[in-house]
Amino acid sequence: MKTLEDLQAIKEKLQGQMDLRNESHAETKIVVGMATCGIAAGARPVVTAFSDTVQEHKLHGVSVTLMGCIGLCSQEPIVEVTTPKDGKVTYVKMTPEKAKRVVEEHIIGGNVVTEYTIDNNK
Repeated sequence: MKTLEDLQAIKEKLQGQMDLRNESHAETKIVVGMATCGIAAGARPVVTAFSDTVQEHKLHGVSVTLMGCIGLCSQEPIVEVTTPKDGKVTYVKMTPEKAKRVVEEHIIGGNVVTEYTIDNNK
């Protein structure tokens, strides 16, 4: 049987995971393209990396959600990050390592990782 502390820890962990999907109060939105081409290009581990890194840093006001086709199959996995400061920034050819860097440098640090943006990968 679980103790009250164990149950509280489980609740907090699950609440954190649910908060990642709740866009209504999010100031920063991370949206990962999950159409067939995105999944084939490796979008699933990218979503996991974003979610894990956001939770690891205990970031509040950040949502991680999925969307269908963004329309640029050759640039998948594609991620759109929207922040109050920078508006929407589109990152392309993402990997889990790049996802972690985007969270740490763009979302936490406030500096767009320009080398991963669509403008630098045409």
